[in-house]
Amino acid sequence: MDLLTRDLLRVATIGSVDDGKSTVIGRLLVDTRQLFDDQLEAVAHASARRGVGDLDLSFVTDGLRAEREQGITIDVAYRYAATPTRKFIIADCPGHVQYTRNMATGASTADLALMVLDVARGLKEQTRRHLCIAALLGVRAIVVAINKMDTVRWSESAYSAAVDEVATAARELGIADVTCVPTSALLGDNVVAASLHTPWYVGPTILDALERSDAGAWDSAEGARLPIQWVLRQPGGGRSYAGMVSGEPLAVGDRVTLLPAGISTTVTALRGPSGPRDAAPAGVAVDVELADDLDASRGDLLAREPLPTVTRELRATVCWFGDEPLRAGARLRVKHTTRSTPAIVEAVESRVDVERLEIEPADALATNDIGVVRLRTADPLVVDDYAQHRVTGGFILIDPVSNVTRAAGMVGDPGLPGTSARA
Repeated sequence: MDLLTRDLLRVATIGSVDDGKSTVIGRLLVDTRQLFDDQLEAVAHASARRGVGDLDLSFVTDGLRAEREQGITIDVAYRYAATPTRKFIIADCPGHVQYTRNMATGASTADLALMVLDVARGLKEQTRRHLCIAALLGVRAIVVAINKMDTVRWSESAYSAAVDEVATAARELGIADVTCVPTSALLGDNVVAASLHTPWYVGPTILDALERSDAGAWDSAEGARLPIQWVLRQPGGGRSYAGMVSGEPLAVGDRVTLLPAGISTTVTALRGPSGPRDAAPAGVAVDVELADDLDASRGDLLAREPLPTVTRELRATVCWFGDEPLRAGARLRVKHTTRSTPAIVEAVESRVDVERLEIEPADALATNDIGVVRLRTADPLVVDDYAQHRVTGGFILIDPVSNVTRAAGMVGDPGLPGTSARA
């Protein structure tokens, strides 16, 4: 794995509204000295206008005026941080059910989910929905801030009950890597510095857990993939093909296949932002020269074995964001890697009961429902099962009239009881 990929951890915060996600992130940024003086002054002024007295750390990430007025996160707020051991991109995802689509966006490229849970309130439906979406999006590790421990007088039994509830839900979703930490983000306990209020706890702080976590998990699939974004004409003749590598590294000399055409050729040169290179790891943008002059264009894909599937029929898991229910016969556009094509929903097969984490038969999906559908596309798509490859296994569904994103989709099985894995 590339050193940059290993050092950079992408974190998505998840959980229900008012459990303290923004405050946890604010505490992390403040206590690790990631903010400039003018940023702290802006947060202090916003806190004073709201009449909250002391510094309201949630304002560090809640940057929209509407968010500060309502005291909730609406948009996904991205913050960047660095410690002596690694760098972080932190997505503070909204907890309100109305903004579930934004949460899915924040979790779509995360290595790890930082789940914040109010110890006194436990797992609520929206927390379970967030955890379910994170699992569907391929997140396989979570750090759980069992927050607001000061409100239960630092009770070890209350903490243990919350840990048991989280462990049960994670096990049902196939999330094996779970680290729970008793915290008070408001007071700073066990976020960056260890707390004197929890002598019974001997585990890591939130920052310790994040620094120890594996990075690069979002794109560690087998087989190099390069969705072609742009065709470049080279001085003196010839063409090269630009895009971002995903999966395994792509190297000069690799035998690749242009899909959906199914034509094999060899990589003769790679150029990145800094010039020629012998290989390009996942997440690096390059332009590729090939041994053969191929009729390739935006939307095509270069792949190294094991090859993805070329198909016009998809069985996929979707998280539906539309205001109107999704039913068979709906006409949408599929945006998959760099290709966009019309599609029709042939059937809605089932939906996920996020409270019981089980699959049940369904013929429609309401707003924020997660379910399994069958799609037929006008043009062939080059796909992998999402469980094996998050980039070529993911897509979005777009309203062809309004151009609004209506769903996030994942090729294949949702990975919960009662489903079968076949796209």
